[in-house]
Amino acid sequence: MIVEDDSTIAQLISDNLAKWQFEPSVVTDFDQVFDQFLADKPNLVLLDINLPVFDGFYWVQKIREVSKVPVIFISSRNTNMDQVMSMNLGADDFINKPFAIEVLIAKINALLRRAYNYSDQSTDVIEHNGLLLNLNNGMAQIGDTQINLSKNEYKLLQILMRAHGQIVTRSRLLKDLWTDERFVDDNTLTVNINRLRKKIEEAGLPNYIETKVGQGYIIP
Repeated sequence: MIVEDDSTIAQLISDNLAKWQFEPSVVTDFDQVFDQFLADKPNLVLLDINLPVFDGFYWVQKIREVSKVPVIFISSRNTNMDQVMSMNLGADDFINKPFAIEVLIAKINALLRRAYNYSDQSTDVIEHNGLLLNLNNGMAQIGDTQINLSKNEYKLLQILMRAHGQIVTRSRLLKDLWTDERFVDDNTLTVNINRLRKKIEEAGLPNYIETKVGQGYIIP
């Protein structure tokens, strides 16, 4: 994912990455950098510092709230303090403009080799219809509002979000949440669903989970 407001530079990087069999995604709406990150789930982010609306320091902090994806800053700002701030805020590397495209490609390849010894970062966060579920810390978030979830609420929300658009039966939820559902009162599931609904509604999203009578629950 390329976050660069100079369209000429962004296109140059994109064209060269495509030649190396990468799949570049170029940000053009600088209000929506984080939303595009969530939608694209990139394996690496190239991020300028001087950007419209919010600078690159802001966006790397937003990204680090939900993901360990590799981030390389590309900037004409080349003071030691800029580089120190970049690393302290979560960047993995820093390259100064002007740069040789061969050097950039080499840095990208080296960082990808190092980074993807860990698990697929696309599983760090699930987002649907304005609700974000962080799989690292079990927190949900709507806008700037964070939602503290119990263990069962977190499991319920994760199952329903992964299956969004499909009805999830009560029997499946009971089986997935409790090792032996024979010893769980069916009302326990209803109580957990209602608590989860209330928390999501209070954070700003009413009717996020729908009941399908006689069938189960669905996040449309």
